[in-house]
Formats: sequence, C-alpha cells, structure tokens
Amino acid sequence: MDIHAIPSNGRRLISYNDQNGAARRPQIEALLSEGASIAYASDAGTPMIADPGYRLVEVARAVGAPVHAVPGASAAITALMVAGLPTDRFMFLGFLPIKTVARCRELEDFVTLKTTLVLFESPRRLGALLRDASEVLGASREAAVVRELTKTYEEVRRGTLSDLAVSYRDNAPKGEIVVVIGPPDPKATDQELSQDELDEMLGRALATHSVREAAKIVSDATGHAKRALYARAVELSRGFTET
Repeated sequence: MDIHAIPSNGRRLISYNDQNGAARRPQIEALLSEGASIAYASDAGTPMIADPGYRLVEVARAVGAPVHAVPGASAAITALMVAGLPTDRFMFLGFLPIKTVARCRELEDFVTLKTTLVLFESPRRLGALLRDASEVLGASREAAVVRELTKTYEEVRRGTLSDLAVSYRDNAPKGEIVVVIGPPDPKATDQELSQDELDEMLGRALATHSVREAAKIVSDATGHAKRALYARAVELSRGFTET
C-alpha cells in the first residue's frame, strides 16, 4: 500500500498465511459477522490460486458474506478465486463435448484425478452437464456454478454435483457460466476396496433393488462413481463374472 500511495486511514492490516491461518480464520469470521468489509491481497501472484486464502472464501460463505474478485486474466482463474474449492492443483477443461455419450467418456478420464476441475458451459446445457458429472465423477463431489463474473448479477452457487444438477435440471440460468468441481473426497478415494469387495456390495444390493438403485446405494456408501458401478451392476445382473 505504501508503494502505491494508498493511505490506510486507520484500517487494520492482518497477516494471513499457512502458518497462522487456523488462528486467523475465527478472527476474520468474527469481523465478517459484525459486518466488516475485508479485502484480501497476496504478496505475489493471484489471490486464492495455489494460495491459502481459498479457505477464507469458505469462512465468508459460512457467515453469508458475499465474495467478489477483482477481474483477472481469465474467467477460469476468477471463478477459482471465489468458488471456495481447493486451488493448489487444478485443470482447465474448456468446453466439454455437446453430446451426452461423448461428454461422459471425456469425464471418465478425470474420475480419479485428485485435482479441482474448471470448465465452461452454456446456460442451456448446464443441467445436462451437472447430471453427467454427478453420474460419472460422483454425486457427492463438491462443486460451484459461477455465473456472470464481475458483472451486475454475479452469482456463486455451491453444493454437491447431485444437488446442483437438481437445481439446474429445469432451470437454465442466464449469462456466462463457469463450473468448478472440487477434487474427490480423500475418504472416498483412499478406500482400498477390491473389485471383489465392490462386487459383493453390488450383489447384496441387487438382491433387493434394481440395477440403477443398487449402483446408487454402493456409490453413496463408497464414494465411487455411480456410472462405473452401474456398468458393473449390469454385468453382474446378467450373471457375468470377470476372470
């Protein structure tokens, strides 16, 4: 601020980094709850990108405080700044294929990738994209739909892929859309379940449920993608056994 001749005028300066973040966040949350306006700036680079500040977005969301980004070089980066999802590793996917089958096949390449995904989508295809992402990547994956960045009606809606898919199923929004999908839950991806164990769980579920219901039950229990489980459940229901 001194370099740019910006007077502090009595405004507080609070350091925030990886080392003191856990102690600072409650302090910052209290200030936001009291109605304070807070600006976050990094020493170098873009705030929130590979930066501990993304957890401050979670704090702001928790108390209902809006989060805005000063326009960046790309909508993808700006969306990452306000989504409140991990930014230490991310991959930009651009626009996925329009057709459902091709879109699902491309999403399958990223099922086990432990990184945040960022992509663009048209408003009229948003519901279909979220539906397919929920089926392929897992219904419980955290995500955010970021709309009209830096404009008057800027909006960030965060939830699980399944919740967002329901929200936008018959409700196409207006404006430019960026979808940010968080990495898989470590608790789910770290489960070392063998194929035999998954087959056993699917077999039990198939005994009393349809193929689709069985895949959902096992997906909810393990965090594995429902689409892959559904394909395997179809094979098991036909009496197919892998060698």
